[in-house]
Amino acid sequence: MIIKTPSRLHMALINMDGSNGRMDGGIGLTLSKPNLVLKGDFSQSNNITVEFKEELNDDAISEYSSKIKETAKIVCDYYNIEEGFDFEVLEHIPNHSGLGSGTQIALATAKIITELKGIEVSAVELSAIVGRGGTSGIGTFAFDNGGFIVDGGHSRSEKPDFLPSSVSPAKPPKLIGRYDFPEDWKIMLAFAKSGNNINGNREVNIFQDTCPVPSHDVEEMAHIIFMNLVPFLLEGDIEEFGKAVNDIQYKGFNKVMIDLQDEKTQNLMRFIKENGAYGVGISSFGPCIYAFFDDKNSDIVDKTKNYLDEDDIVLVSSASNNGFEIIEK
Repeated sequence: MIIKTPSRLHMALINMDGSNGRMDGGIGLTLSKPNLVLKGDFSQSNNITVEFKEELNDDAISEYSSKIKETAKIVCDYYNIEEGFDFEVLEHIPNHSGLGSGTQIALATAKIITELKGIEVSAVELSAIVGRGGTSGIGTFAFDNGGFIVDGGHSRSEKPDFLPSSVSPAKPPKLIGRYDFPEDWKIMLAFAKSGNNINGNREVNIFQDTCPVPSHDVEEMAHIIFMNLVPFLLEGDIEEFGKAVNDIQYKGFNKVMIDLQDEKTQNLMRFIKENGAYGVGISSFGPCIYAFFDDKNSDIVDKTKNYLDEDDIVLVSSASNNGFEIIEK
């Protein structure tokens, strides 16, 4: 079986002051590329094996191997599955980049196992089983539904502490909005190789040390998102949508994430904005910087490539209004 999953932009965590009995809540966008393409089948042994079609660096191989094996063990233990499974990574999403590879790896692995065993289960249920979605539901709903996503966060009775999804025991949040995104709006993804990859204990400490964020930032961000960004998206106004993207970058938890990036990544954001992109933001903790453009300002791609060093990365993507796809049974 072969499954293809999208990547995603995580554009904001909204309610990181934990006010009014709730916390978290987020917005994000499903991307058409890069993709995770994962192949899996029953093994001749009882082991879990992972191979790679692409030539990846040691960090990516270690990250993908450990996540696939860990997820497979959790799912097999949960459903009392005794068979082994062989996996092969055919295409990958860059890990620790801000594009949500962790959730896609876990859900793709879990989905292959449950499909092969004939177990019908939703992505939300799988996320809860494999320990994803405890802060943000964007990756879960991108996997299942695609499109532009708004999730409702968590009740503080379920989740009393500020924690990232990787260590939060909370279940995935409720989906409160999912909208088709214009697929002719182009999205540039830019990575400075010097950018900071933030994960593990450092990520936990950041949540603990910086939250709660100022309540007035949360109020402003919520107002911009629900009275500007989402309405302009639905009206198909890329320029005003982009202005709203710019307006949420230096407020609340987004400001925390930008301040943690290296100087080159922060300067990159300013350069792209000053050179004509409609909206520029950081995805999750980065280092991925995203920007929206169309035919009128498509020169931003070449400008960004010329601005960055040769070993930095610039990709052009678009939205995906679909979730995962089983491309071979």
